[in-house]
Amino acid sequence: MSPDVLSRRALNRALLARQLLLQRVRLEPTEALEALVGLQAQAPEPPYLGLWARLDGFEPGPLGRLVEDGGVARIALMRSTIHLVSRRDCLRLRPVVQPALESGLRASYGKALTGVPRAKLERVARVALEEKPRTSSELGRLLAERWPDRSPQALANAARAWLPLLQIPPRGVWGRSGRAVHAPADSFLGASFEDGAGPDDLALRYLGSFGPASVADVQQWSGLTGLREILDRLRPGLRLFRDESGQELFDLPDAPRPHADTPAPVRLVAPFDNLILSHADRTRIMDDQHRSRIATLNGMVPGTVLLDGFVAGLWRTRRESGKTLSFSVERFRRWSKREERDVRQEAEALVDFMRPEGWSARIDLGR
Repeated sequence: MSPDVLSRRALNRALLARQLLLQRVRLEPTEALEALVGLQAQAPEPPYLGLWARLDGFEPGPLGRLVEDGGVARIALMRSTIHLVSRRDCLRLRPVVQPALESGLRASYGKALTGVPRAKLERVARVALEEKPRTSSELGRLLAERWPDRSPQALANAARAWLPLLQIPPRGVWGRSGRAVHAPADSFLGASFEDGAGPDDLALRYLGSFGPASVADVQQWSGLTGLREILDRLRPGLRLFRDESGQELFDLPDAPRPHADTPAPVRLVAPFDNLILSHADRTRIMDDQHRSRIATLNGMVPGTVLLDGFVAGLWRTRRESGKTLSFSVERFRRWSKREERDVRQEAEALVDFMRPEGWSARIDLGR
């Protein structure tokens, strides 16, 4: 029997349900992070904004305390990018994505690192970071004292890829600032990495949070390659679908797949959110014509406005003189009066969440 065909809207609603964006839910931050397999976190604020969009009554304080005490971790994981994950996911997922981190290192710095002994560099870097946490620049300069003919940047990135390094607080704590300072993850967390998880587990976690999905989608999110063999091995325990173009999609049998006509509320999705970045085919969440407008030349990914479940604009905030937090929108299409009203209501709530005490707000929804 041929697999059922899922429309673009059906895939959209399945994604929104699993990403906790059809309705705000009551979950603890660590529970939500594990349901989402982490949130991308190149900058400190986006994970807080991502959970604000998803959780009923979310407040930043408890998550900030988890960052401080190691209940959650900021570490390079999927796609070699910094993610905020639970302590448990840090320990079990980092070994799984190690091949992707090493592949990215080879692509960017392979020639610069030719002949550098990995074991020795790991040992020197660990001793330096156990002595005291350091920024990438500080670590690179220190390593260059041992390998003076090599680029400090290449050496620091090798240490980051070969050793599991955390970005430690105060970076990542809401309302505080701090440089990206690194320490060995196992030392900071006081625990060893787990060997039990593998690519099979990672693929299943992805399907639970982002499916139904193709092999290319799983590879786009994880940064790993060669996943066709893994999904083929898992095939007997999965449910198969096809999208409207005929692409084969894999899914967990009991994962939510709401009806395509399920209402989707207005949502302001955080900058760098995995909702936007985790599929090879992103038409389930945005039109292809808008994809290039979301990823800017310097690698920044602004917040997005979801209307009827799909990206209909970008949003940005800026701190202005006079203690004013401004919120502005770039629209991708015309909005109805109801949509504009609902976006304004959501924007007012977001700005109220973000602005420091005593600050005023300015909201510009554009045209």
